[in-house]
Amino acid sequence: MAETPRLAMVVNPLAGKGRGAHAAAEAERVLRAAGASVSVFTGSSAAQTRAVMRQIVDGNPDGVVVVGGDGTLTGIVDVLADAHLPITLVPAGTGNDLARALGIPTGAPGVAAMLALEGLPRRIDLGTVESQGESRPFLTVAALGFDAKVSERTNILRHPSGRLRYYLALVIELLRLRPTDFVIRMDDGAPKRMPGTLLAVGNTPTYGGGMPICRDAEPDDGLLDIVHVAPLGRVKLLRVFPLLLRGTHLGRSEVTHRRAARVRASAPGLIVYADGERAGSEECTIGIRPGAVTMMVPKERPDEV
Repeated sequence: MAETPRLAMVVNPLAGKGRGAHAAAEAERVLRAAGASVSVFTGSSAAQTRAVMRQIVDGNPDGVVVVGGDGTLTGIVDVLADAHLPITLVPAGTGNDLARALGIPTGAPGVAAMLALEGLPRRIDLGTVESQGESRPFLTVAALGFDAKVSERTNILRHPSGRLRYYLALVIELLRLRPTDFVIRMDDGAPKRMPGTLLAVGNTPTYGGGMPICRDAEPDDGLLDIVHVAPLGRVKLLRVFPLLLRGTHLGRSEVTHRRAARVRASAPGLIVYADGERAGSEECTIGIRPGAVTMMVPKERPDEV
């Protein structure tokens, strides 16, 4: 890195219900105090944020600091990956599952920002979802089935606000619970009909703010972790759900766990969410770009602290 590091900071001020603006101010203050040159770019929407990326890439900074949630980074990560720019994530979203997987501190924007100057570069994989003629990247987990339907219902509902809206969506979808008639093909294997409650394809272990659905996923092994939950009734799903929260579900007979570099899935009425955003419907192909993204991470892994 140059003697005076030149950093571009991309900010989503609306992330985390407004926490993004506060986190950005603290991150900028700390980096400037440490001697870095910081240029700040603000994007209040995904489209606007992608638009400023061209300007950032043309400026050839030493690194990019992204202040926001997983969705903020996902919206621009392919551009940054193609430009081979190292990324420092200052978590300011509601879930922050990528930060959790990489040991990046949450709730301490100044500490996270300093990884741009003092952290270690770690190359991680980039997931891709191809559906309906479009392709979008993802960094954490792609959800297909019950959990994706809950996310979709949450976005449709206008009231109530906050977590109550999510809980209402959960109740509605639980009452409407039906198995999804998945047809799944992993790598070059034969397609298999695998009806189920949900299918999760993970590059990292958690989604939804810490639920370890793909508990053993590693973001730099070049593979996706595929977790399939067989058809469950409402009562049994409510019994299994606490196991999902604790990450102890993989030993259940209703749960299968595989690894693959590519997964093709289809089902009538299929909905696909990735990094908390709608990513496809009806059918999709989920793949991996090994080592495509360079993230700045702490020098000590979480299990080494």
